[in-house]
Amino acid sequence: MSPAMAAKHLDALEARLNVTLVHRTTRKLSLTEAGQRFLDQSTRLLEEIADAEADASASTIVVEGLLRIALPVSLGTLNIAPIMPAFSERYPSLTVELGLNDRFVDLMEEGWDMAVRAGHLRDSPLIVRKLAPVTAVICASPDYLNTHGVPRGVADLKNHACLGYTLSSNGGGKVWRFGLQADIPVPVRGLLYANNGGALVAAAVAGQGLVYGPRFIAAPALREGRLKVVKLDAPLVDLGAIYAVTHPNRRPAAKTRAWIDYLIEEIPKQRFSLSG
Repeated sequence: MSPAMAAKHLDALEARLNVTLVHRTTRKLSLTEAGQRFLDQSTRLLEEIADAEADASASTIVVEGLLRIALPVSLGTLNIAPIMPAFSERYPSLTVELGLNDRFVDLMEEGWDMAVRAGHLRDSPLIVRKLAPVTAVICASPDYLNTHGVPRGVADLKNHACLGYTLSSNGGGKVWRFGLQADIPVPVRGLLYANNGGALVAAAVAGQGLVYGPRFIAAPALREGRLKVVKLDAPLVDLGAIYAVTHPNRRPAAKTRAWIDYLIEEIPKQRFSLSG
C-alpha cells in the first residue's frame, strides 16, 4: 500500500472512531495513547482470527513433505523414537528426519523445523511449548550398593564413585549440585566422565558408581530393577522441563503443527519416565 493510500485509510478510520490515533508532524508520525491501545487490541484480535482460521482449516490441509526435528540423544532414543511409528502411520505422506545431538542446535542456521529440548531454556525469540516436567534422580546398581554401602547424605558422596556428565553444571565434573536453586555444591570424585547420559546410566548398571541426572534416562533400568534410587539429605536440583521449540512464527507449517499436537497428546503418557 502506498503512503498516500495508507494515510487515506488512517484518516477514514479516525473519522469513524472520532479519535486521533496518530500524532502527525512534518518530520514523523507517532501513536497517541488511544492509538497504541487500538493497535494492541487489534493485533491481538488479528492473531486470534489467524489461529481460528488455522484450526478450522487444519483438517483439510495435507500434512506432507520433510519434517526435520532436533533432539537430545537420550530423550530422542528413549522417549521420542518409540512414538514415531504411530505418528508416521497417522501421516503417511510425511517424511521425518531425527537429528540426535546433545549440543545446542540453532534451528534457523541449521535448517531444523523444530526441536524438542530438555532443561532450562535460554531467552530467545523462539516459540516454546512446555510438554512435561523433568525430575532428577540419583541411582546405582544393587551390586554397587551392596559392595560400597548406601550413602545417606551428601557428605557421604566423598566415599563413593560418582559418574560425571560433562555437559551439565549440576551433575558433572568434580562437583555435584543440590538444592532447588543448585546452591549446594558438593565435591565428588569418580573414574568416568561422559557427555551422554545414556553412557553413564550403562556404566552405573555395570556397577561403576552413582549416576545423577534426569529420571527419564534411568527409567528403563529403574523399572527393571537394574538400578535403585538413592535418597540423600538434600533436595535434588530442578531440571526444568521438556519443551517443543519452533521458529518465531505464530502460524507454523501444517507438518510442524501436527507434530507438536502429537507431542502434546503423547508425552504426558510417559509421566513415570519423565517425572517419576
